[in-house]
Amino acid sequence: MTEFPKNFLWGGATAANQLEGAYDEDGKGLSIADVLPGGPKRFEIVNQPDFDWTIDKNKYRYPNHEGIDHYHRYKEDIKLFAEMGFKCYRFSIAWSRIFPNGDDKEPNEAGLKFYDNVIAECLKYDIQPVLTISHYEMPLNLVKNYGGWKNRKLIDFYERYASVVLHRYAKSVKYWMTFNEINSALHFPVMGQGLVKSNGADDMQNIYQAWHNQFVAGAKAVKIAHEIRPDIMIGCMLLYATTYAYDANPVNQLAALKENQTFNHFCGDVQVRGTYPAYTESVMNRYGFSFKDLEVTDADLKVLKENPVDYIGFSYYMSTAVNVIDKKLATAKGNLVGGVKNPFLEASDWGWQIDPTGLRIALNELYNRYQKPVFVVENGLGAIDKPDKNNFVQDDYRIDYLRKHIEAIGGAVEDGVDVMGYTPWGCIDLVSASTGQMSKRYGFIYVDLDDEGHGTLNRYKKASFNWYKNVIATNGKEL
Repeated sequence: MTEFPKNFLWGGATAANQLEGAYDEDGKGLSIADVLPGGPKRFEIVNQPDFDWTIDKNKYRYPNHEGIDHYHRYKEDIKLFAEMGFKCYRFSIAWSRIFPNGDDKEPNEAGLKFYDNVIAECLKYDIQPVLTISHYEMPLNLVKNYGGWKNRKLIDFYERYASVVLHRYAKSVKYWMTFNEINSALHFPVMGQGLVKSNGADDMQNIYQAWHNQFVAGAKAVKIAHEIRPDIMIGCMLLYATTYAYDANPVNQLAALKENQTFNHFCGDVQVRGTYPAYTESVMNRYGFSFKDLEVTDADLKVLKENPVDYIGFSYYMSTAVNVIDKKLATAKGNLVGGVKNPFLEASDWGWQIDPTGLRIALNELYNRYQKPVFVVENGLGAIDKPDKNNFVQDDYRIDYLRKHIEAIGGAVEDGVDVMGYTPWGCIDLVSASTGQMSKRYGFIYVDLDDEGHGTLNRYKKASFNWYKNVIATNGKEL
């Protein structure tokens, strides 16, 4: 078996808006996640031209409002993580807990105190927190009154927020990330940028302007972090979908290269290298505008150049295939990106194509492209779990999925890739971001809650719980 590094960060990952609940407690303001309806049609609803960010409880359910009540049960949950032997726990800070409206002059102390307590609980068990500063939950006010990230004013609001949380927690927390899956906005900008049809999501220039503003804001957070703590590790976070040409036809090969540039690499190139890549103008021209059309200052470019991230965090759930020749091929579902169906791969209950080898390829591509450490901060199998009468889930399908992906990480380590760690997504069942469902489960821990909000919220260990506990205890030697 592969020898994983002795300091390898085994753990798990969650997001505030998907598990905390308590959406209006202790001074928290509304976030964009709080207005997203539950159910598999949530993206369709948000994509309607008349979507206006209004909560309509007569029409929709909002499962994020309760999550799995982690806000009140975090001690119980972190104790379970400790029992598995977690070396780290990746979670996010809810921006609107700290600055309820986003543009507030002073932070909400009750929100800061909550994360004081969560961090202290982790450190009690020698679990290193890995904090995401913004994970799909920007304050709703910044969307409704400022138009989302296409507005440069958000740079200052984010800088103020990042400065507050970094100064508060950096002495206790070494590992950070700026924005979750920042490149996801290419296909669905509502969660990362606060853009829908009614405020400019259909105009790709807005998405690239929003990205630029996020790049600058992120670089300023990196600068603050390094000034506070020289050994801090603050990374970017990408949604990475290893992309293949469907066949050896050069036309499809070129299309795959272009897809990689546009989706997998663009955001990483700017944040890791500190400069816009050579293909920038080519990409933007395809959408009918030019780099010079963006609002970019010399000071922006300077802060980007001087403050690249320290590592690349990324999610990996699936690969995708590109065929621009045969338009009749069946398409595949996926984590915002699908492509055509790959005949060599099986798929999950939700149609996401399962490709462990694609993770090894992704790790090699990212590390050899940037020569900075890489961190698999999301990976997992969303599946329908059926507990027995004792609420036990024999989730061998999840174990098989994770085993194969850990083997792929081991292969990348053998290839010479500097992999920091592995935090499977949804280490405890939580509300799915893509479907707003509880029935799409990822966790090692079963939470008794259904899609209609019924259940005891009791926690139960699945078969994968003890399996992953042994993986960590043997540092990946026993899978």
